[in-house]
Parts: sequence; C-alpha cells; structure tokens
Amino acid sequence: MTKILFVCHGNICRSPMAEFIMKDLVAKSGLSPDFFIASAATSTEEIGNPVYPPAQQELARHGISCRGKRAVRLRPEDYLQYDLLIGMDHWNLHNMNSMLGGDPSGKIHLLLDFAGRPEADISDPWYTRDFSSAYRDILAGCQGLLTHLTAPQM
Repeated sequence: MTKILFVCHGNICRSPMAEFIMKDLVAKSGLSPDFFIASAATSTEEIGNPVYPPAQQELARHGISCRGKRAVRLRPEDYLQYDLLIGMDHWNLHNMNSMLGGDPSGKIHLLLDFAGRPEADISDPWYTRDFSSAYRDILAGCQGLLTHLTAPQM
C-alpha cells in the first residue's frame, strides 16, 4: 500500500483538494485498496475547521465530495508513516523540512514536479480567489503522480 500525505499551509484549500482529487482518480482506476491518502497543514490556525467553502464548491463542480474533512496538522511521526509527503509550494516544503527534521529518505516533493513542471508552485486560492486554476493545477499534479506510481518499473 502506498501512503500519500498532501500538505499546504492551512489544510483547508489546496491539500484537501489534492487529497480528494487523488482519492477520486485512484477510485476511478480501481486502485483504492492500494492507496492511503490524507492531507495536513503546516500551521495551526485552521486546525479543526472544515474545507473552505469555495474549495468545497470547486470539488463539487467536478463531482468530488470532501464531506467530513477537518484540518489537521503535520506531525513529526508522519514522516515515518507516509511514503510520500507532497507540498503545494516551496514555502510548504521549507516548513515540512523544518517540522519533520529534514528529508533523509527523499519523501518530500512538490506536487507539480509530477506534472512536468518542476519547481512550480500551486498558487494559493485563499489569496488569489482562483479555485478553478488551483483545481486544474492540482488535478494535473495528481494525474502525474498516479501515472508515476503505477508505471511499470524497469
């Protein structure tokens, strides 16, 4: 089983969107039993809050529910629990490395690295208000990640 943790600042926009987009892609591929997918925040300010309504609405436009999701915080033990920890932007990566004590096993990545856009950040729709662009970027990253994880190994 591959365990993936998506991470952003507050765990109310980008990382839960990635969590539920990836769960949807995995389910449609018939691979749900092969994956455990979750999301978390690097900050504490939104802990316990539901997914931000405009992010919920964007997911719903694509037939994806995030019902019941509440923001949780990244924990040091998550590094051992997950195979991949995927940040949405460079600031997330900086905070993840700090909170997790580095990345000795090479588990921390940017999501858009898997979409052929290395080093690119997913803009935070909390600030841009552009949830459809965030959705498109996250979808591209999740599709690339799924392809990467399911490609035959040579």
